[in-house]
Parts: sequence; C-alpha cells; structure tokens
Amino acid sequence: MQPNIPFTFTLFGATGDLSMRKILPALFVAHREWKLHQDGRIICVAKQDFSQEDYLAWVSKSAAPYIKGDFAGVDDALWQSFLARLTYLPLDLLDSAGYQVLAKALAAGKAVSVFYLATSPALFEPICANLAASKIDLSQARVVLEKPLGHDLLSSRAINDAVARVFAEEQIYRIDHYLGKEAVQNLLALRFANSLFEPLWRRESVAHVQLTIAEQLGVEGRGDFYDSTGAMRDMVQNHLLQLLCMVAMEPPTSMDADAVRDEKLRVLRALKPFSAEDMELKAVRGQYISGAVEGQSVTGYRQEPGVAAQSQTETFVALHAEINNWRWAGVPFFLRTGKRLAQRTAEIIITFRPIPHAILPMPGGQAGASSNRLVIRLQPDESIQLHCLAKQPGDGMTVQPVALDLAFDQAFKQRRAEAYERLLVDAIRGNLSLFVRRDEQEAAWRWVEPLLRHWQTSASAPKPYMAGSWGPTASFAMMERAGAQWPEDR
Repeated sequence: MQPNIPFTFTLFGATGDLSMRKILPALFVAHREWKLHQDGRIICVAKQDFSQEDYLAWVSKSAAPYIKGDFAGVDDALWQSFLARLTYLPLDLLDSAGYQVLAKALAAGKAVSVFYLATSPALFEPICANLAASKIDLSQARVVLEKPLGHDLLSSRAINDAVARVFAEEQIYRIDHYLGKEAVQNLLALRFANSLFEPLWRRESVAHVQLTIAEQLGVEGRGDFYDSTGAMRDMVQNHLLQLLCMVAMEPPTSMDADAVRDEKLRVLRALKPFSAEDMELKAVRGQYISGAVEGQSVTGYRQEPGVAAQSQTETFVALHAEINNWRWAGVPFFLRTGKRLAQRTAEIIITFRPIPHAILPMPGGQAGASSNRLVIRLQPDESIQLHCLAKQPGDGMTVQPVALDLAFDQAFKQRRAEAYERLLVDAIRGNLSLFVRRDEQEAAWRWVEPLLRHWQTSASAPKPYMAGSWGPTASFAMMERAGAQWPEDR
C-alpha cells in the first residue's frame, strides 16, 4: 500500500444519487481529515451540461446534506478548499471523441489515476474501451466498480471480461461497502489478535451462526431496478456472503490482499450446494405487503411505483447454509435480509454450544440452554457484545443472562472512518484487501444461481409478510426445524 500520494480521481456518474449520497461526502471527510494529498484532484464526469459553477452549486446543495455530522458546523473555507479539488467535465460516456478532453486533463500531472464507475454496469464496457482508445496511460491506473456486477454468472463474466481487456486484475477494485465497516474490521481483530476466541471458533464449540441485514426502507423510488434484481442479487450474493466469509475463513498467512482473499474464496467454494429438497426446506423468499413501519402506514411491494402488478420478485430471503470443511462441518449458517422489516439492523450472532452438564439451572428451568453468544453489531451502532451467564443476586445459585458490551463510540474516543471513506482512501493508496476479487465474485454467483433458477421456474410465489414485521412465518419455521431461533423470537 502506498502512502498519501498525489492522485487524480475521475468520478463517472458524478451527478447521480450514489455520487451525491456516498462518494463525494466520503471524499470530503477524507479531505477534512487530511487523508488526501494536497495535489489530489477530483474530475467529475457526467452527461449533464453543467458549467463548473453550476456543478459546484449542485454539489453544495445535493451532497453536503449527506456529510456525516452537522454540515452547518463545517467551516466554509474548508468546504471551499474541497470544492477547489473538483473539476466538472460534461461528457457523453458513449462518445469516444469526448474522452480526448479527459485525456488532456489527466495528462496534466504525474499522479496516480483512479477511475470510479458510479454508473449502470451496462456502461462499464464502453467506458473502459473508450479510456483505452483515448491513449490515456492506464498502466498504473485503478478502476473501482460498483455493484451489481451482472445479473447472473454469465453476465458477470461478460462485464469482468470487458473490464479485463483494459485493466489487469490487480488494478480492479470491486467495492462492497460492508467490508469497509469498522465492526467488520474488528471482527478480524477479534479473531486473529486474541487467543481467547480462536480455540472456540469451530464446530466443536459453535452451535450456529446468524447473519442478518434488515432494512426498514422499501424500494425508495427504485422499483424498476429492484423488480429485476430482488433481495438475493441485491444483498445475499455480495454483502451477506462476504460477511459469511469474514466469519468463517481460516487465518490468512498475513493481512496482504491476496492472502485474505484466498481464504475467503476457500469458504465460498466450500459452501454446500442446495439440493432440490434443500430449496424447499432451507430457503425462504418473501415479499412485503402493506403494513406499518414505526407507526406509519406503508404500501405493499406490488403497489410501489415501477413494480409489476403480479411481481414474483423477493424482498426477503432467509437461508440455511452449510460449509463443507473441517472447521465448520455440521454448523448451520443462517443468512437473512429483507426490506420493510421491523428494525434497521445488521449483525452477526455466533451462538456457542450449551455446557454438556448443567448444574446451575437458568430461571424458567432452561437448564443447558445455549446462552453464550457473541453479537457483532454493524449498524445502526457498532458494538460487540458477549452474552454469558452470571449468578442472580440473592439466595441460591440461580443464574441469569448478562452481557459484556463493547460499544466502539464509548471505548474509542477518536473518530471512526465511515465505510466509503475507508474504501476510497484504500483505492487511492492501492490497498486491495477490502475489495472483492473476480474469482470470489464468480464463486458466489455459482452458489446462488441454482436457487435463483429454481425460484424462477417454481409455481409457488414468495411468502407474503406484513411491512413492519420480521418477515414470513416460514423463516421462523425454517429455524425451528434446525433447532434455532432468530433473536427476536427468543
């Protein structure tokens, strides 16, 4: 990884929602925290015919509200110094002739070039081809690709092949913002810097693992996109499987990018394929109907703008997965994600096996119950909780559950970087550790594709669930068959 270095960051799709909500706010925070070299430039490329002045006004209006914290407290001189890094370049991304202007702008300095493609994946191939045709020096450049990378394995390979005709694999940064979260980094520290947990991180001690990413929001005006995507492609194939890899992988030989990614790949390749029976019993898809979220009435999925009236697209997925390797054989991994659920949360729960002989019964007679859990919360707040049993005050030796809670904002007073901030700075500095390699991505597609095909041809529809609930009852039944419970069902 290179230190703080001069750079040119070219942002394609610079007027889009992602650029305004995530990328430019993250770059501003990195600028504010002195993580960007003073000779770093940001070239903002989009089709809209803005002048430089109009674009900067648009950024101040559209991106500033998403800066973490109170933007009203940001010093105006600091904001203006950030805007001074920005150059707007109107460009039709399909017009190869227009790239000559970009080539001239990039030739102005000897900086590292980073190209961020915050566009539809359909534009990845023409952008890369036009960059190559414009004679821009790409030998040391980096290209950052946003998801979704394809609709299935075949389309994913087509996109990756197109990008690979211009950029080598070590120049390609496939971003998954969940890997940039502080709590995910702490998961690695928890596992590989503490002798306390490593002996327990295996099938002999772990009863099951749960990974949940729950959203209260619906499709938020993206009905056209979401109806052709669904929860499996939008969340499981990337975010949830990457989190599973971080939990289940073997210790890498080092924290070098390929050492870490090699171990994640081994986990993906060890995932047990779904049999025909498993697809019925160990996979649940749901679709929300009208209900209430935090006391506010919301419409059902099929009533959302852009969604087909008889849509079969899943807005909820729950899976019972297994990893066929020595460490995890027989341990269920439960994956769950959905929209319009009761709470916005993302967490990993590792439930340890009960003690073999209980001599101190819990209240309610739950002798031997599995009360030892490690809960790693990713959002909305970041924390690690260790749930165990302690003696209840008073006579006798009755025990009750207690939790040791490490809240990061209390334990560490220094500011914690947001996910996009960390990942963008890593891309500029050339650190690939938290980005997804092509073979990882393809292994994930291979595992989810049979289930997607089954759902596409199945006569059964997604299970309905009320907005504001925790998903269809079939999800709880799946857990019951495995002898487990979701946390809200305890």
